[in-house]
Amino acid sequence: MFTGDTLFQGGPGATGRSYSSFDTIIESIRTTLLTLPADTRVRTGHGDSTRIGDEAPHLEEWIRNGS
Repeated sequence: MFTGDTLFQGGPGATGRSYSSFDTIIESIRTTLLTLPADTRVRTGHGDSTRIGDEAPHLEEWIRNGS
């Protein structure tokens, strides 16, 4: 899965830009990306690749931290 700047290894991406929305990015991660199988390889817009199963457990933490 190519996620571009929506999901990076370690959290949502591009949330601090004037043209981005943290809430929209989180909703996309929750309703689209995290519905994929845990072993789905994620190719990010920047940095290292990851897997859905590695990132999914951290969703609530990202929401609490706002990033």
